[in-house]
Amino acid sequence: MEDVIGFGSIFARAGVLLWPVWLALAVVMGTSFVVRKRLGLYGQLYDSWVGILGLFLIFFWVFTALLADVVAPFDATQTVISGMKNAVPGTPTPEGEAYGYYLFGGDTLARDVFSRLLKGSQTVLAIAPAATIFAFMVGITLGLPAGFYGGRVDTVLTFLANLVLAFPVILLFYLLVTPGIRETPIPVAMAAILFLFPIIFFVMFFYSRYATRPDILWIQLACVIGFGGWIYAGLAFNADPLGIFSMDPNTLNIFVSVVFVNSPTVFRIVRGLTMDIKTRDYVAAAQTRGERPWYIMLWEILPNARGPLIVDLCLRIGYTTILLGTLGYFGLGVSPESPDWGLSINEGRKVWRSVEHIALPPALALMSLVLGLNLLADSLREQSLKD
Repeated sequence: MEDVIGFGSIFARAGVLLWPVWLALAVVMGTSFVVRKRLGLYGQLYDSWVGILGLFLIFFWVFTALLADVVAPFDATQTVISGMKNAVPGTPTPEGEAYGYYLFGGDTLARDVFSRLLKGSQTVLAIAPAATIFAFMVGITLGLPAGFYGGRVDTVLTFLANLVLAFPVILLFYLLVTPGIRETPIPVAMAAILFLFPIIFFVMFFYSRYATRPDILWIQLACVIGFGGWIYAGLAFNADPLGIFSMDPNTLNIFVSVVFVNSPTVFRIVRGLTMDIKTRDYVAAAQTRGERPWYIMLWEILPNARGPLIVDLCLRIGYTTILLGTLGYFGLGVSPESPDWGLSINEGRKVWRSVEHIALPPALALMSLVLGLNLLADSLREQSLKD
């Protein structure tokens, strides 16, 4: 059996294994930098080192998640090699086993920490961005009419939002993702309601714009309702006949919990922005032209609120990433064999005094992803101030 390799060789071998990720980063960021003048707000992010670093960290983990099955040297959950329990970083596998190195060491069940780190990125990036975007769909669809109309509509919707916000976030997550809740119809009922809002948003989005052009409108509505209904049936009820869109009960429970908890905060932000923007002259001009309320909300107010909303979206994905890590740390919402970063940190915590390498990689990975999102939000904020 070969000797344990040093940290220089460890990072060199890890870098070689990640060559598809480096290639994807070079192509995407290199091309974007060259043509940044044509890419609008996204291209402006390449004008500052803060934006470049934020994009680099985010793209790194996005491409790692997409390519994890290709670059991971071992199966993250199934490969258990005798003698590799709590193996130190750089330990070679025994003779007769699948040859290679446990670059970041082995965990308490003799699984490769490096492979679990790569695979764990899929868990985070499959839930946090999508669930946050769904929460924004809910918050925008309810926040616009609340801020624009005011009165009873605003009173009722704000009261409902305040009911949710009255609970501490961690406690509310804890209540929603416990196994007892997962075994009830509550997650499916929540999904049936919350997952309707993206469809409602896009129906109103196109209807408000093309209500006077039915030849275009009905094609758009058919696409939204048909394609949206297909996704809705698959995600909410696991009823997609093609099996393309589906969620296991465990993932669905976490997903709807993230949407439910984040939606009221987004609602309040959108409501406040709408109340401010609706007093502007261009909104008064649209009303003078006889434009309908939903046209004004979606085509006059919402575009002028995009700056703060995009910044909040980046920050909220970071907060959601931390919350998912916290849930994993407490063993909530994830299966015991999952390579989830939070669960891996908790497993490493139990043996931290004698084995440090188990908890450190997922903790640094979680920190780097959240740091990238925060840097991106800071860069977006700077660009919005310039406009």
